[in-house]
Amino acid sequence: MLAAVNARRRAGATCGAQGAFPPAPDLAWNAALTQAAVVHSDDMVAHNFFSHTGSDGSTLGTRATAAGYVWSSLGENIAAGQATVAIVVDGWMKSDGHCANLMNANFRDIGVACVAGNASNTYRTYWTQDFGKAR
Repeated sequence: MLAAVNARRRAGATCGAQGAFPPAPDLAWNAALTQAAVVHSDDMVAHNFFSHTGSDGSTLGTRATAAGYVWSSLGENIAAGQATVAIVVDGWMKSDGHCANLMNANFRDIGVACVAGNASNTYRTYWTQDFGKAR
Protein backbone atom coordinates (compact mmCIF):
# COMPACT_ATOMS: atom_id res chain seq x y z
CA MET A 1 0.00 0.00 0.00
CA LEU A 2 2.75 2.47 0.93
CA ALA A 3 4.57 1.85 -2.36
CA ALA A 4 1.35 2.20 -4.38
CA VAL A 5 0.34 5.45 -2.68
CA ASN A 6 3.81 6.99 -2.93
CA ALA A 7 4.03 6.08 -6.62
CA ARG A 8 0.74 7.93 -7.24
CA ARG A 9 1.93 10.92 -5.19
CA ARG A 10 5.20 11.09 -7.15
CA ALA A 11 3.27 11.19 -10.43
CA GLY A 12 0.86 13.99 -9.52
CA ALA A 13 -2.82 13.68 -10.40
CA THR A 14 -5.96 15.45 -11.47
CA CYS A 15 -8.69 14.86 -8.91
CA GLY A 16 -11.79 16.01 -10.82
CA ALA A 17 -13.56 18.89 -9.10
CA GLN A 18 -10.75 19.03 -6.50
CA GLY A 19 -8.32 20.15 -9.23
CA ALA A 20 -4.84 19.21 -10.34
CA PHE A 21 -2.19 18.21 -7.82
CA PRO A 22 1.53 18.39 -8.57
CA PRO A 23 3.82 15.60 -7.38
CA ALA A 24 3.80 15.32 -3.59
CA PRO A 25 6.46 14.06 -1.16
CA ASP A 26 6.45 10.42 -0.16
CA LEU A 27 4.51 9.49 2.96
CA ALA A 28 6.04 7.60 5.88
CA TRP A 29 4.34 4.60 7.48
CA ASN A 30 3.09 5.50 10.95
CA ALA A 31 2.23 2.92 13.63
CA ALA A 32 -0.24 5.15 15.49
CA LEU A 33 -2.21 5.99 12.32
CA THR A 34 -2.15 2.30 11.44
CA GLN A 35 -3.63 1.51 14.87
CA ALA A 36 -6.36 4.12 14.32
CA ALA A 37 -7.12 2.56 10.92
CA VAL A 38 -7.25 -0.96 12.39
CA VAL A 39 -9.63 0.17 15.14
CA HIS A 40 -11.97 1.71 12.56
CA SER A 41 -11.91 -1.22 10.11
CA ASP A 42 -12.44 -3.66 13.01
CA ASP A 43 -15.40 -1.56 14.18
CA MET A 44 -16.96 -1.54 10.69
CA VAL A 45 -16.66 -5.33 10.55
CA ALA A 46 -17.93 -5.90 14.10
CA HIS A 47 -20.98 -3.67 13.61
CA ASN A 48 -21.52 -4.21 9.84
CA PHE A 49 -21.54 -0.57 8.78
CA PHE A 50 -19.63 1.65 6.36
CA SER A 51 -18.99 5.22 7.52
CA HIS A 52 -16.26 7.59 8.65
CA THR A 53 -18.09 7.88 11.98
CA GLY A 54 -17.48 4.95 14.33
CA SER A 55 -20.26 2.92 15.93
CA ASP A 56 -19.50 4.79 19.17
CA GLY A 57 -19.57 8.20 17.47
CA SER A 58 -15.78 8.37 17.12
CA THR A 59 -14.18 10.47 14.41
CA LEU A 60 -10.84 10.21 12.70
CA GLY A 61 -9.54 12.83 15.13
CA THR A 62 -10.64 10.97 18.23
CA ARG A 63 -9.32 7.65 16.88
CA ALA A 64 -5.93 9.12 15.90
CA THR A 65 -5.58 10.87 19.25
CA ALA A 66 -6.55 7.69 21.14
CA ALA A 67 -3.86 5.82 19.19
CA GLY A 68 -1.26 8.37 20.31
CA TYR A 69 -0.86 10.41 17.12
CA VAL A 70 -0.32 14.08 17.98
CA TRP A 71 -1.64 15.76 14.86
CA SER A 72 -2.10 19.11 13.20
CA SER A 73 -4.07 17.78 10.21
CA LEU A 74 -5.73 14.52 9.24
CA GLY A 75 -7.55 12.86 6.36
CA GLU A 76 -9.24 9.51 5.88
CA ASN A 77 -10.25 7.31 2.97
CA ILE A 78 -12.44 4.26 3.48
CA ALA A 79 -13.52 1.58 1.06
CA ALA A 80 -15.32 -1.74 1.22
CA GLY A 81 -15.39 -4.83 -0.93
CA GLN A 82 -12.19 -4.40 -2.92
CA ALA A 83 -9.96 -7.47 -3.07
CA THR A 84 -6.52 -5.93 -3.65
CA VAL A 85 -4.41 -2.87 -2.93
CA ALA A 86 -4.30 -2.03 -6.65
CA ILE A 87 -8.09 -2.12 -6.98
CA VAL A 88 -8.74 -0.01 -3.88
CA VAL A 89 -6.10 2.60 -4.76
CA ASP A 90 -7.44 2.83 -8.33
CA GLY A 91 -10.92 3.38 -6.91
CA TRP A 92 -9.73 6.11 -4.57
CA MET A 93 -7.90 7.84 -7.43
CA LYS A 94 -11.16 7.92 -9.44
CA SER A 95 -13.01 9.65 -6.59
CA ASP A 96 -12.38 13.40 -6.35
CA GLY A 97 -12.28 13.63 -2.54
CA HIS A 98 -10.35 10.40 -1.97
CA CYS A 99 -7.84 11.37 -4.66
CA ALA A 100 -7.38 14.81 -3.07
CA ASN A 101 -6.67 13.21 0.31
CA LEU A 102 -4.13 10.86 -1.23
CA MET A 103 -2.42 13.72 -3.12
CA ASN A 104 -2.48 16.28 -0.29
CA ALA A 105 1.13 17.45 0.03
CA ASN A 106 0.45 18.64 3.59
CA PHE A 107 0.19 15.03 4.81
CA ARG A 108 3.44 13.35 5.84
CA ASP A 109 2.30 10.10 7.49
CA ILE A 110 0.00 7.21 6.59
CA GLY A 111 -1.52 4.19 8.28
CA VAL A 112 -3.76 1.64 6.58
CA ALA A 113 -5.82 -1.37 7.56
CA CYS A 114 -7.76 -3.95 5.60
CA VAL A 115 -9.93 -6.23 7.71
CA ALA A 116 -11.79 -9.20 6.26
CA GLY A 117 -15.51 -9.31 6.70
CA ASN A 118 -17.36 -12.48 7.63
CA ALA A 119 -20.57 -14.19 6.53
CA SER A 120 -22.72 -11.66 8.39
CA ASN A 121 -21.05 -8.61 6.79
CA THR A 122 -22.23 -6.70 3.75
CA TYR A 123 -18.67 -6.58 2.34
CA ARG A 124 -15.77 -9.02 2.15
CA THR A 125 -13.18 -6.37 3.06
CA TYR A 126 -13.18 -3.07 4.99
CA TRP A 127 -10.35 -0.64 4.22
CA THR A 128 -9.32 2.43 6.23
CA GLN A 129 -6.51 4.72 5.07
CA ASP A 130 -5.52 7.46 7.52
CA PHE A 131 -3.28 10.40 6.62
CA GLY A 132 -1.72 12.89 8.97
CA LYS A 133 0.71 15.65 9.67
CA ALA A 134 2.13 15.55 13.17
CA ARG A 135 2.12 18.60 15.37
